[in-house]
Amino acid sequence: MLNLRSLTYKAVIFDMDGTMIDNMMVHHRAWQKKLKELGLHFTIEEVMEQIHGINEEIMERLFGNRFTPEERKFHAFDKEARYREIYKDSLALLDGLSVYLDYLNLNQMPIAIGSAAPPENIDFVLDNLNIRSLFKVIKDSTDVKRGKPDPEIYVKIMEELEVKPTDCLIFEDSVIGATAALNSGAKTVVVTTTHQVNEFGHLPNVYGFIKDFSDSCLVYK
Repeated sequence: MLNLRSLTYKAVIFDMDGTMIDNMMVHHRAWQKKLKELGLHFTIEEVMEQIHGINEEIMERLFGNRFTPEERKFHAFDKEARYREIYKDSLALLDGLSVYLDYLNLNQMPIAIGSAAPPENIDFVLDNLNIRSLFKVIKDSTDVKRGKPDPEIYVKIMEELEVKPTDCLIFEDSVIGATAALNSGAKTVVVTTTHQVNEFGHLPNVYGFIKDFSDSCLVYK
């Protein structure tokens, strides 16, 4: 049985979207509308398959050289502004996460966020939920040159916290994110908000799967 309250680690790191908050479908809908305006008519299933990583990387991957770097940044920013507008009235942490964060903080466990989201989205979540002070390190898409599945963001967090990868526990929700976490050398737990357990079959080193952070959460191993 996976014990989330183990204090054997020296740091706990969270992805944000889909891991701390159940918001990925909102992102997918916002991307679907933005891509339609730009001439790509994707189904929501195609969006879920194609959209991962840093926004500018997504734009370049989908459109090649059609847009300048400045235009890619504009469209990426516009998409995120729409996402925040849609999601603001529904913003909430996953079940049990508030209690879990308080538990880690009470026990002086360093906790961090490593997200591919832009800083505006990080601010949107942390400030509206008033939880910024709980995190010792916060890194977003502007802090790295390479998006997930590259482990760069997690490696930088570990360096700043001065901890070894084997002493870290990382929570992720996507295959790409879990790959990044595992590539960093940390023990990795997947939150099944956006993907089914069987989608991670090629990642045998995933430590466990949870549906949320409540005491009654389902755990698979």
